[in-house]
Amino acid sequence: MFTGLIEEIGKIEHLKKIGSGIELTITCQKILNKINIDDSIAVNGTCLTVTKINHNGFIAQAVDETIRKTTLKNLRMGDEVNLETALTLQKMLGGHLVLGHIDSVGRLVDIRKEDLGVLFSFQFDTQYSKYLVEVGSIAIDGVSLTLAKLDIGKFTVSVIPHTLQNTIFHNYKLGQEVNLEFDIIGKYVERILTERNQKQNSLQEIIEKFW
Repeated sequence: MFTGLIEEIGKIEHLKKIGSGIELTITCQKILNKINIDDSIAVNGTCLTVTKINHNGFIAQAVDETIRKTTLKNLRMGDEVNLETALTLQKMLGGHLVLGHIDSVGRLVDIRKEDLGVLFSFQFDTQYSKYLVEVGSIAIDGVSLTLAKLDIGKFTVSVIPHTLQNTIFHNYKLGQEVNLEFDIIGKYVERILTERNQKQNSLQEIIEKFW
């Protein structure tokens, strides 16, 4: 579990294909003394497991399913990536609860500069609209952000200069694909309501059958 507050921008030093999966060698400095082998780490919002550690970074592997569902397949050597270590009981929850389980890939369709921040608008699959509300939370490439505007198949977030400088948002260009994770609370609420409705429907069927 993560918070969506990026701790460091890492760099892809090497990529190695392993069947349909990949092994990523990522250089970093700030978080290096925090991680151990078998730790979870969010790379562009995707939860991976640290398999090796060296003097200037770590190695993690992404399996076939992860490659299919995320933008990790688009990474190239030299690319920058957002990094966050796993949440601990001592760590402040400054963003929101992020699992590192990517739901969908979005696409950047508009960038607008404001006096202070920058507005980024993304297209997304409308089947996930039920998980989004204005001023609600969303994780984009692992960054916890607040929805400023929500339209059909498109949402907008406002990014402050600090976030722009300390995440890979400063590299974004129109057409950029990004990892999206929607708020877990909305998913649980949906599941609970779905289960309740199914039980009510089953009860209604029993009542109608015996009446």
